[in-house]
Amino acid sequence: MPPSSSKRPVLPLVLLGVAVLFWGTSFVAIKVALVSFPPMAVMWLRMIVATVAFAPFWRRVPRPEYRAGDWKVLSAAALCIPCFYYLFEGFAVRFTTSSQAGVISAILPLMVAGGAWVLFREQLGWRAGLAIALSLVGVGVLSFAGAPQASAPNPVLGNVLELLAMVAAAGSMLAVKHLSARYDPWLLTGMQAAVGAVFFAPFALAEHPARWLAATPVAWGCVAYLGIFVSLGAFGLYNSALKTMPASRASLAVNLVPAVAMLAGWALLGEALTAWQLGACAVIVGAVVFAELGSPVEVPMGDIT
Repeated sequence: MPPSSSKRPVLPLVLLGVAVLFWGTSFVAIKVALVSFPPMAVMWLRMIVATVAFAPFWRRVPRPEYRAGDWKVLSAAALCIPCFYYLFEGFAVRFTTSSQAGVISAILPLMVAGGAWVLFREQLGWRAGLAIALSLVGVGVLSFAGAPQASAPNPVLGNVLELLAMVAAAGSMLAVKHLSARYDPWLLTGMQAAVGAVFFAPFALAEHPARWLAATPVAWGCVAYLGIFVSLGAFGLYNSALKTMPASRASLAVNLVPAVAMLAGWALLGEALTAWQLGACAVIVGAVVFAELGSPVEVPMGDIT
């Protein structure tokens, strides 16, 4: 007999909940860090922190089964995340609210499904196709219905940049999916952090590093939070949960990130959404739930924010 719901292990759900908390609050952390640091400095320092935190465990990660041509897929994965992803998202949160950016991230699982259908000929049901279309409509409404405010001087530009960040994230996840059978996910994550530390260095160092000394302790704390708890911790918790529960169930947790981002933006930054934007949020989240109720999308998580 299958185990009853009351006997299902609680620990995986707790791990997923903490991972969602990290991913959802990452938008607020970026927003706060950008008050003291330029965007490229935040991205570089975040990658440095993640690389240093991962370094002691590098030798303990299983070695990959390399095959000819893997370097192309590895390069694509690293170029999408962290390079393009953090480049777009770093500027996106500068122009839009953290809550709006978090809602746009809800379409990521559907983008991965669409990309897998195009690249790998994986079946894309009508529910997922309709949900992708509805989500994109919701993103459009969310962007153009946003009024400029102190925390979002140009919501249209910011939301477009966040959408491009999601495209990059989907590209990396598809590349990671192709490699996951032969490469340990922790190895791929450490590689991406190291690539990011190199990629963002010239951009960050060109933004007058001497000014970073004036950054507040809160801003430095946000950078450390992004590097350790978001880039490394959330990923590790998610994959730990995967050991004891189906990937289709675990992927549902990704859809809670927008709600956490909205709540965090409201509670910590005092951000507000218009009635039209609340409706757009409902459309985006509802479209994702609609797709998941049919046939949950399994999302290979290489990195969330």
